[in-house]
Amino acid sequence: MLSKSIAEQVLAEALRTGGDFAEIFCEDRSSGALSLLSGTVQNATAARRHGAGIRVYNGLSSVYVHTNDTSLSGLTAAARKAADAVEGAGGVRDIRLTRSVPANINPVRALPMDVPGARKAKLLRDMDRAARAVSPEIAQVVASLTYWDSDVRIANSEGLFTGDRRVYTRMAVNAVAEADGESQSGHRAPGAQMGFELFEDIVDAESEAKQAADIAVAMLHAEPCPAGVMPVVIDGGFGGVIFHEACGHALEAAAVAFGNSVFAGKLGQRIASPLVTAVDDGTLPGEWGSLNVDDEGVPATRLVLIQDGVLQNYMVDRLNGRRMGLSSTGSGRRQDYTFAPTSRMRNTYIAAGSDDEAEIIASCGDGLYARSMGGGSVNPVTGEFNFAVEEGYLIRDGKIDRPVRGATLIGRGAEVLLKIDRVGSRMWMAQGMCGASSGSIPTNVGEPMIRVTDMTVGGR
Repeated sequence: MLSKSIAEQVLAEALRTGGDFAEIFCEDRSSGALSLLSGTVQNATAARRHGAGIRVYNGLSSVYVHTNDTSLSGLTAAARKAADAVEGAGGVRDIRLTRSVPANINPVRALPMDVPGARKAKLLRDMDRAARAVSPEIAQVVASLTYWDSDVRIANSEGLFTGDRRVYTRMAVNAVAEADGESQSGHRAPGAQMGFELFEDIVDAESEAKQAADIAVAMLHAEPCPAGVMPVVIDGGFGGVIFHEACGHALEAAAVAFGNSVFAGKLGQRIASPLVTAVDDGTLPGEWGSLNVDDEGVPATRLVLIQDGVLQNYMVDRLNGRRMGLSSTGSGRRQDYTFAPTSRMRNTYIAAGSDDEAEIIASCGDGLYARSMGGGSVNPVTGEFNFAVEEGYLIRDGKIDRPVRGATLIGRGAEVLLKIDRVGSRMWMAQGMCGASSGSIPTNVGEPMIRVTDMTVGGR
């Protein structure tokens, strides 16, 4: 991996033509995946990615070059290409780096790569068996396991020399229920930044598989959801995907710095219900979106985005911080060394409130209970969204009545924030992969149960 002496030489070369800042991000990543379909292992893969990216700034201009040759000559050649694309006065910089070793909040006991393949396959077969045991209507089960171990080194011309070790482990199960020519599916995919001890300490893989099958069977026998405007109760965990997609991206400096956000210029203003406090936290031990340092070497932070409905902070990376006159919040992230970093979410959630969950349902009258959310689409500039409800139920006279399928939630993120009038007392998170200009990265979404006074529900 990258040594301090090599990094000093390469950074000096990158600034040869007059850039005012240079950075090296070096990565060595091993990964693996195993999948099982209908009780049979279909794929078992292993891969390794190794390389480095070099970035040079000149004011607000940025050049990024990457290479998989991390020798001194390979890195110097990449630095020269980046430097040649920068127009400046030129000159020689004397780079002196100071090593910084961050505290590790994500310890690992059992590296997934070291776990025997037979044990991994057994985990998948147990998931398959548990899902099928729910009902004879379960026609297909797809179970998978993914994991990767990434060792990064980061150096820049301000003297930083640091690194991080990141080990991720995740399972996924998709169960399909069929009857009378109809089919419905249920999905679960928990993960964490830890090793195979995930399945001993936190995640019961068989229970997760049963939950996926339960969703599929419930939705198979559900009636179509009626359409209209109504109160909507959105449960915690993956329910936070609406905030993540429709609001969270609009709070990233990558959007705010260019005015491509409904929240641009609104620091200190009320943008949500007084019941809403929203946080982006990279410091939660072992969580899917946590980091010891971000991909620019900045220590992870706990960032309050919204406090009691008032906008407090944006998520800021180094370059967009320059544009906005703000410091980095430890939010610079990238998929791997082939991407330049930008501002991204980590573990982003609406914080717990004080309302009782049973009371939230009882006070709803007639409406929709979205127990689990699916995918959807969002306009990142306006915050307009359309999200499918994976598992939904009608509420009648303050009681959960019957399951419905085909429901979609339609609205604008900024408007939904203002219409939240109940926030439950228990918050939990769910794992996902978030895609944007710097690639696909692990992020957590979360919230407690919330109630929105009225939303447009699409259905039959």
